[in-house]
Amino acid sequence: MLSRRFYQRPTVDVARDLLGKVLVRTSRGGLVAVRLTEVEAYLGPDDPACHTFGGLRTPRVDSMWGAAGHAYVYLVYGMHHCLNLVTVGRESGEAVLLRGGVPIVGTPLVRARRGVSVADSSLCDGPGKLCQALAVTRDDDGHDLCGRRSRIYLVDDGVEVLEADVRRGPRIGVDYAGEAARWPLRFRYRA
Repeated sequence: MLSRRFYQRPTVDVARDLLGKVLVRTSRGGLVAVRLTEVEAYLGPDDPACHTFGGLRTPRVDSMWGAAGHAYVYLVYGMHHCLNLVTVGRESGEAVLLRGGVPIVGTPLVRARRGVSVADSSLCDGPGKLCQALAVTRDDDGHDLCGRRSRIYLVDDGVEVLEADVRRGPRIGVDYAGEAARWPLRFRYRA
C-alpha cells in the first residue's frame, strides 16, 4: 500500500508517479485491481479548472481540503462518479483525478459491473467507467487510502513507466477554465 508520504508531495509529481500503479478495491463482490494509465492534476485555489478554485468550500468539495491520501469522489452530470486522490496536505485543495486504467485482477467482476464485453483496455478507459468497474460511489468520498483496513488503496508492484512512454497534454472537459484548460496536466501511457 502506498504510504501517506507518497501523496504529500506536489500534485504534478504525484500525478506522474501514479502511472503504472495499481488501484485496488475490495468489496462484497470481490477484489478488483486496475493498473492506472491516465490521470489529471488539479492544482487547488489558483487553478480555474479545480473544484476548489478561488478557495471554494462546499460540502461537495470538503474532502479536497483534508489530509493527503484520502479519496475525493464527486458525481458529474448527475450519473458518473469520479475518483480523485487528495494530495499535498490539509488546506491545499489539490487532487489527482483518476481517468483510466486496465484491469489486472477481477476482470469478470469488472465486466459484470460495466455490463459490456469490450476489450480489457476499454473497460476502464474513462473516469466514470473506472468508478463503475470498481463500484466507487459518493459513499467512498473522504475514504482514507492509507488506512490498514482500507477498502480502496494503491500499491506499487514494481512496474516502471519510462518517461519516454509518458504523454502529457491538456485536461479533458474543462473548457470553462480558459487558459488553464490547456495546461499540460493530463498524463497517460499505454499499458
